[in-house]
Amino acid sequence: MRVGPASVKDAIEAVLAAGIGSRDDFYWTLHAVLVTRHEDHPVFDEAFRLFWRSRELIEKMLAMFSPVAPDMRERQKPRAAENRVSQAMFEGHRKNEPPKEIPEIEVDARFTVSGNEVLRGKDFAQMTAAELSEARHEIAALRLPFDLVATRRFRPDPRGKKVDPRAMMRASARTGGALILPKFRSAREVHPPLVVLADISGSMSQYTRIFLHFLHALTEKRRRVHAFVFGTRLTNLTRQMRHRDPDAALADCSAAVQDWSGGTRIGETLHEFNRLWSRRVLGQGAVVLLITDGLERDDVVGLQAETERLRKSCRRLIWLNPLLRFDGFEARARGVRAMLPHVDEFRPVHNLNALADLCASLDQGAPAGGDPRRYLLPADRAA
Repeated sequence: MRVGPASVKDAIEAVLAAGIGSRDDFYWTLHAVLVTRHEDHPVFDEAFRLFWRSRELIEKMLAMFSPVAPDMRERQKPRAAENRVSQAMFEGHRKNEPPKEIPEIEVDARFTVSGNEVLRGKDFAQMTAAELSEARHEIAALRLPFDLVATRRFRPDPRGKKVDPRAMMRASARTGGALILPKFRSAREVHPPLVVLADISGSMSQYTRIFLHFLHALTEKRRRVHAFVFGTRLTNLTRQMRHRDPDAALADCSAAVQDWSGGTRIGETLHEFNRLWSRRVLGQGAVVLLITDGLERDDVVGLQAETERLRKSCRRLIWLNPLLRFDGFEARARGVRAMLPHVDEFRPVHNLNALADLCASLDQGAPAGGDPRRYLLPADRAA
């Protein structure tokens, strides 16, 4: 969070003006002053909760005099931004600690797992600040897809299968028509347009931000990459993503988006994209990457129709859903059931391994995978 001396001074004046009442009043007083960006809300919430959790003395006293029963509950994953907040809060305390002498230990690491493998399988929402920085470097070093599609235009090719009469006439004109040599041509192959529709609602902001780094790496290596984000409205970020510096590009994106970490209206935003942008960007075999959890609050009838129209306008529609990180995922939500029959692939997007699988899927000749039919219920499969 961007908190400086001026913000601290304003927070003290706000608390003096509002008074210290209940914990909720104190929370929202500080929230109104310190939180200036939508993505800072989960960080502030975790910092406030972690600060007061260590000061609940009554619960600690009761725990000391109560019998301890074995904890048979399943361990829950850390909440989003919890690792980064705890690391930032206790960083000054760790600096003041005296250095510890660590003995040198020789370990046989032939049958162990490297740190890189652990990082590639870790969820983006549970990474620390240092791990997120390493993940951005890993994303920049990913093997990007080399998919090509044939166009209606031709290029000179001595091994082509079609004769090029115009090239033959131009070459013979140099010798006055005395010598006519055969010229051949082949279809020109180009990278198809890549269009990304990313959900930036509250439940998706952690994954969308790291995926924008992946999209920035694609923009540097290939042309015709279009980026759109949506929450309650649709925003085109193609121009902002062309910045050479990824941090500056994401800063421009944050300034251009007004509904970051807010609600979501998938059906209405897809309708706006199909009406205003579909004919502009979905040409020459475009591939669409739809990043959302599919939790629609509005009517799903319009969502189903707009998803079907989007599928018919592109060559491939790939749905990236972070909920697939759970092994027991089922298509129970209405929005998921409405969209799933109209997508070509259904893939996770929660770690580096998922991004690597996506690159392999986009690459030419790679197996498609991610069959969405295995997630459909029997009734939906029969329909």
